[in-house]
Amino acid sequence: MDYDFSFFLVVATGVTGFISGVYALMTRNRPRLPDAELPVIVEYARSFFPVVLIVLLLRSFLFEPFRIPSGSMMPTLLVGDFILVNKFTYGVRLPVLNTKIIENGSPKRGDVVVFRFPKDPTVDYIKRVIGLPGDRIGYFNKQVYVNGTPMKKVSLGRYIGGSQGESMDGEGLFNEELEAVHHDILVREGDPSAREGEFVVPEGQYFVMGDNRDNSNDSRFWGAVPEQNLVGRAFFIWMSWDAQKPGIAFSRIGTVLE
Repeated sequence: MDYDFSFFLVVATGVTGFISGVYALMTRNRPRLPDAELPVIVEYARSFFPVVLIVLLLRSFLFEPFRIPSGSMMPTLLVGDFILVNKFTYGVRLPVLNTKIIENGSPKRGDVVVFRFPKDPTVDYIKRVIGLPGDRIGYFNKQVYVNGTPMKKVSLGRYIGGSQGESMDGEGLFNEELEAVHHDILVREGDPSAREGEFVVPEGQYFVMGDNRDNSNDSRFWGAVPEQNLVGRAFFIWMSWDAQKPGIAFSRIGTVLE
């Protein structure tokens, strides 16, 4: 069991709900006290219970916000982007236990997903799904192969990110096709440091890579992501904080992720 924010939300909801419920049962046949005369612990419990319950339900079953801490998904996502993750698109899970209770689809090739890092489930990662269960994924000379077929890649020139993306200015910018999904990637042409090889994706797992191909710690290095580690699909940038200016990067707000 991971003692993360979800765990404390569940505890807070349980404690405040229990106190509110016990007090309601104990006083059900008595005249109702004015709020000013309620025991302090009961007053706080009754005030906070509906708030934490709503936050728990929204965060656990509908949408959860995340902040992008690194450049591994550039140019799609930049450091300082705040995103929303759809928690029910891959099935509904119980908070803390992460047990799936409702099936509702599975990741598609090209989805941007948030997941618990297999090597340390207390840490959340975000990458793009490249390989589905049973696929044979190859990565050679900056080129992705799916079951022996190279994924089409078109050069868009040099990347000019400015401000939030300036660390990768001048690197190769390409548009890559993953079947129906078209998205941009960055590569350091001539840099041989990227991990190459062929990987077979186990059943019930997914092969993921960062869009910043030469600056991403992903499945090429530590393997595939088990289905039970999935948190949800990232789909929307709701805020973006430009740490270089500093200030809000208004042009990125409202971006729908592809």
